[in-house]
Amino acid sequence: MAARQIPEASVARLPVYLRALVDTAERGTHTVSSEALATAAGVNSAKIRKDLSYLGSYGTRGVGYDVEYLIHQISRELGLTQDWATCIVGIGNLGHALANYGGFAERGFRIAALLDTDTSKVGQMVAGLDVLHFDDVERIVKEEEISIGIIAVPGPHAQEVGDRLCAAGITSILNFAPAVLQVAEGVSLRKVDLSIELQILSFYEQRRVAEESVRHGTARRRLEEAALPHAEA
Repeated sequence: MAARQIPEASVARLPVYLRALVDTAERGTHTVSSEALATAAGVNSAKIRKDLSYLGSYGTRGVGYDVEYLIHQISRELGLTQDWATCIVGIGNLGHALANYGGFAERGFRIAALLDTDTSKVGQMVAGLDVLHFDDVERIVKEEEISIGIIAVPGPHAQEVGDRLCAAGITSILNFAPAVLQVAEGVSLRKVDLSIELQILSFYEQRRVAEESVRHGTARRRLEEAALPHAEA
């Protein structure tokens, strides 16, 4: 039987639904309507129902969705019920923060190795792991059965690191470096660029300030216009 084809846009929303559902469960709520879940996830309820239908989950009219069961369904679909061995390359400030982030383990991502080329960092203990030299990446990936690599190196070195990870057998890469990577065919690549996200926020802030300036200018003109007859009198 062929696997269900879930649109990429729907896949991208599943983690958002999962986070909202976990928050709902932590508040002691056992069922949730599509409308309530839509509000928590920031999408419309029709999109929620369509996305969840790809999982075979349709909810119960007048009752909604069983929260725990839906958490299980989405977690299973996202592969979070498995133990994914993951390595972090680049143990600078960002690499340290990622290594110490407890959310990875909670979602089934086990940090199996920390790698760097800086000999002053190699051998240091970070988040309970010894930092290993990146030169040994092929051996480490094989021994630890690592399938996911996280790149947290400066931009100029990111492509080289990506090439080595692909050659070592890594099949999924999460790139935090400020660089556009080319990866081998069959390797999944996701990019997290904090500077781009901040620039997008800057756009909306600039637009908000401009809109407020226009509103204030309009209000001021109205006040001035309203005062004109009194001034002439």
